[in-house]
Amino acid sequence: MLIATVTDETSMKERRVDTRLLCAELVQLTYRDEAGHQRRRIANLEDISLCGACLQLEKRIPDSTRLVIRYGDGELKGIVKYCTFRDTSYFIGVEFEEGCRWSTKHFRPQHLLDPRELVQSVVDRRDLAGVKSA
Repeated sequence: MLIATVTDETSMKERRVDTRLLCAELVQLTYRDEAGHQRRRIANLEDISLCGACLQLEKRIPDSTRLVIRYGDGELKGIVKYCTFRDTSYFIGVEFEEGCRWSTKHFRPQHLLDPRELVQSVVDRRDLAGVKSA
């Protein structure tokens, strides 16, 4: 099981071309299941970039499923690139359709964090502590 988890995580990392921002926001997914029935699910938006997102949800959504992510008064259209089960829920990677790009001008999740800024703040604190202790 550990090998599968490492492989899944490696393949997820390799698919990330743009910088992903960590977030936590409930959104609604709309898609058609394998039988053609329209489905709606609530998902937690885990991270987002210009071209894609990772969402956590309770039900599996097959790879290559087209879906719409609805938030507030807007939406993002995309396709499921992977779906993996981890711990107690499913995580799906969504690549946005051509011409569909995320921007904070249109949608800013309530909890949004750029990991690069977090790392930089830690580096800055260490530098400052080094200056003070010298």
